[in-house]
Amino acid sequence: MRGVLRAEPVWVETFTGLRMDRFVKLVKVVRERGGNGPGGGRPWCLPLADRVLLVAVYYRTNLTMRQLAPLFGVSPATVCRGIQRLRPLLAIEPATRPTDAVDRSWIVDGTLIPVRDRKTGASLRTYRFSANVQVIIDADTKLVIAAARPVPGNTADAKAWRDSGLAAVCEDVPVLADGAYINTGLVVPHRKRPGRALLPGEEEDNAEHRKVRARVEHAFARMKHYKILRDCRQRGHGLHHAVQAVAHLHNFALAA
Repeated sequence: MRGVLRAEPVWVETFTGLRMDRFVKLVKVVRERGGNGPGGGRPWCLPLADRVLLVAVYYRTNLTMRQLAPLFGVSPATVCRGIQRLRPLLAIEPATRPTDAVDRSWIVDGTLIPVRDRKTGASLRTYRFSANVQVIIDADTKLVIAAARPVPGNTADAKAWRDSGLAAVCEDVPVLADGAYINTGLVVPHRKRPGRALLPGEEEDNAEHRKVRARVEHAFARMKHYKILRDCRQRGHGLHHAVQAVAHLHNFALAA
């Protein structure tokens, strides 16, 4: 059975959003992380580049294993093994503290991702099971700095932030957040208090704060072009791996 999709420019650009040269660099990263395995075992049906494309197509379209199999000319079991093998290798690189931390600013916010796994998500007012994922982006470049492990969607953003461990990544870097992160040490908007309106300078600060913080919503919109983040059927650590891989692809696309 011959598949339709191959790691060619037309398919790579369609399903990954990357130019071919950036995709080649992504494949190189996966290979260096052990994408071809230790060797000596049964060879894969597809070359590494095609398997990286397969995972990208899965995340981009959210097709089932049976739907993906004929597109690549392999069995559903091979598709499943390929995804299970490569998904942790596509994760975003661990963040490092920038040398010009004082002059930089980051933005953090949580996004809700619908999930099928009842252990990962929680029921919300919309009657959908969702997970809350905390994501940090760079305010200037809109690159994803780090993404936390998912927590149930009914977890408040402030608690999700405190439990995420991301605060250690942001040491000495100003981090902007919305009003849900009050008392977390982040830069949040000025609050109206009973009987006291905002001062003129505070209103201007809030307007500028909103303008900058909107960039994290733009990043979420780009990341959710990958439909896996609109309805994740993966169980266990599947959503975490998907978020990390999509963040990596997002960064590669912006850096192109």
